[in-house]
Amino acid sequence: MLKHVLDIIELLDRPQTGGELLADHLRTVHATAAAEAGDSGAPAGVRVEVTTLTGDKGSTDFVSVTVPGRSGRLAGGDAPTLGVLGRLGGVGARPERIGLVSDADGAVAALAAAAKLLDMHARGDVLDGDVLISTHVCGWAPTQPHDPVPFMDSPVDTLTCNHQEVSPAMEAIISIDTTKGNRLLNHRGIALSPTIHQGWILRVSEDLLSVLESVTGEPARVLPVTTQDITPYGNDVHHINSILQPAVATTAPVVGLAVTAATAVAGCATGASHETDIAAAARFAVETAKEFGRGTARFQDPEEFARLVDLYGPMTHLQSLPS
Repeated sequence: MLKHVLDIIELLDRPQTGGELLADHLRTVHATAAAEAGDSGAPAGVRVEVTTLTGDKGSTDFVSVTVPGRSGRLAGGDAPTLGVLGRLGGVGARPERIGLVSDADGAVAALAAAAKLLDMHARGDVLDGDVLISTHVCGWAPTQPHDPVPFMDSPVDTLTCNHQEVSPAMEAIISIDTTKGNRLLNHRGIALSPTIHQGWILRVSEDLLSVLESVTGEPARVLPVTTQDITPYGNDVHHINSILQPAVATTAPVVGLAVTAATAVAGCATGASHETDIAAAARFAVETAKEFGRGTARFQDPEEFARLVDLYGPMTHLQSLPS
């Protein structure tokens, strides 16, 4: 996985970076693995797509990857579909800052996970369920003030990001985001959030904690989450960052996978990405995809969730801005 991370960073850490550059790399990874495995044809359902969107602050390229499973929905099977999202404002803050910014970690992890899954798929290690991976690439993103350290901004708003990245086909979502600009989790590595489902902050998934501890070889760290963090951007309340914004755009359970640091690091800081931590995040995504597709990793207990809704009513109003 570390090789994939290094390859992705090499492509992102340049002024000329863009979605097509990354998409070509992912297609090459898949084609090379298929050729080495003796298969010259692309298996049906594998897709790498790029969509460019322009906002008031510039443009960005959304990269979406579909890796079909052996018994997934795309093949007419019943194995569930996992979504893996790399959340960020931009991978670079040019011309204000030169180089790959800390905020890029989520994109790197998602794209590295996509590369690994495409390589596995081409060689015959096909997972049970489909995996949909999405992130966006912008080397010229703006910055914005934030407490305690500055954040990266995005050329397009969060609503647009959700529309592009969150698919109705996703039955659970891992949202990977750099989460270093805070004093809540003083640990370098990766951390898991509680499961967020239709406005509810649920207990941390024991299954996913097991995956996390297996991947890192360390006791699991859990990211503190507040009600403010799971509400949509634009309501003038403090959010730790955008890690849980996908939860406002789906009926599926969402967990945040935070790439963390021992000190508060600005999202626009360069030279602040730790490749081994990003690789751990990507491996968590891949290992969760394996277990989720075969039904051995649950994001939440559906019976307990139904009980909560029955007792206290729906919390879906937290998924939208007040009218």
